[in-house]
Amino acid sequence: MDAEKLKAEVGKRLPLGRFEHVLRVADEAVRLAERFGIDREQAKTAALLHDVAKAMPKDELRRLVSSEGDPQGVLDFHHELWHAPAGALIAEQEFGIRDKAILDAIRFHTTGRKGMSGLEQVVYVADMIEPGRDFPGVGELREAARESLKESVLACSAHNIRYLAGKRAQIHPDTLECFNDSLL
Repeated sequence: MDAEKLKAEVGKRLPLGRFEHVLRVADEAVRLAERFGIDREQAKTAALLHDVAKAMPKDELRRLVSSEGDPQGVLDFHHELWHAPAGALIAEQEFGIRDKAILDAIRFHTTGRKGMSGLEQVVYVADMIEPGRDFPGVGELREAARESLKESVLACSAHNIRYLAGKRAQIHPDTLECFNDSLL
C-alpha cells in the first residue's frame, strides 16, 4: 500500500489530534532514518502505523493482544502499552505488512527493548521527539537525536523510566532492558 493510501486508512481510525501526531512522527522518522542510514520507506511505513490501534477500546486491545498470547507481557502493565502489539497485529492482518522489521518497530515503539534494530530505534525516538511534543526535557531528547541514535535511545528510555518512577507506575522490563542495552 502506498503512503497516501496508508495515511488515508490510518486517518479513518484515529481522532484528528492523534492522526496529526502520527504524521509528525512519520516526518521525524524519515528525517532520523536519513540522518542515521536507515531505510526511509520502512521508517515512514512503521511510523504511519505505530498508533493505528491507539483509539481502540481497551477490551478490543486486550482481545487482540491476548490472541497472540501476550508475548511481551504488556497486559500486566498500564493499558497505554497495549496499542503497540495490537497495532503490529493490525498492520499485519489488515494492512498486509509482512516485513518483520516494520512490525517490530510498531510492536516495541512504547517500551523499547534490548537489541533494537535501527528501524525500531528510529520509530521509538521519533515518537518521543516529534515537534508537537511539549514536556519537560524534550529539548534534551531532541538534542541527543542530533548526535547519535544510540544516545537518543538511551536518553528517551531514561526519560521514560524517570517519568514512570516519578508517578510510581510500573516500568515494563523491556524498557529497563532497552536502557541497560543502550549503555553498552
